[in-house]
Amino acid sequence: MNRADVTELHFITAISNVTSILEHGILSHAHAEQLDHHSVAMPEIQEIRADKQIPGAGRLHEYANLYFDAHNPMLSKRRNQNNEICVLHVDSAVIDLQGVIVSTQNASSDYASFWPVADGLMRIDKDRVFARYWTHGENQYEEWRHKSEKCAEVLVPDRVNPGYILGAYVANQIAFNAFQVLNSGLPVSIRSNMFF
Repeated sequence: MNRADVTELHFITAISNVTSILEHGILSHAHAEQLDHHSVAMPEIQEIRADKQIPGAGRLHEYANLYFDAHNPMLSKRRNQNNEICVLHVDSAVIDLQGVIVSTQNASSDYASFWPVADGLMRIDKDRVFARYWTHGENQYEEWRHKSEKCAEVLVPDRVNPGYILGAYVANQIAFNAFQVLNSGLPVSIRSNMFF
C-alpha cells in the first residue's frame, strides 16, 4: 500500500457516542473508559488488547484505533446493530501525525506486526485490505489470515482530534434519522453496501 491509497480512515461506533466524540475526540480505550459511552467492541478481544504492548511504544489501549476499511469482520459482527451504529470517516492526514503506528493486521492478533507509518504501509497488501470479501472456500487458514488483514489498523496515540472527523456513514434510513437527531453538523450518508 502507498500513502496515496489512504484516502480516508474509519472508526466504528454507536451513534449515541457521536456527540461525546465531537467534544473529546476519538479516544484510546484507556481514555474512553473514563467517560460514559456505549462500546461496540467485543469484550473477549478487549481482554487480549488490554495486555498487548506495542514493541518500542506504548500499550495498545493507549492508542485510538482506526481502520483503513470499515467493511471488515468487525463491522460484520455488528450487523445486528445496524440501526444504532455508524462509521465515522476521518481525514487521512491523521496517518501523518507524530507517533502514529500501523498494524499489519488486527492489532490483537498474534501475527500482527507494528511499524512506523512509512514502513507499515509498505507491508500491507492494499488489494487484501480493501477486498470486498475475505472468504477463501475450503482454505480455512487463508481465510483466517485474510480476515485479520482486513482489520489492519492505524493507531493514534491517546486521541484523534475531532477536527479530523469529516462525516459519517450509516446503514439505513433508521440509522440516518437517529444520526440527524444529534444535530452534530457532520454530513451523514447512507452507505448500505459498507454495512453488509
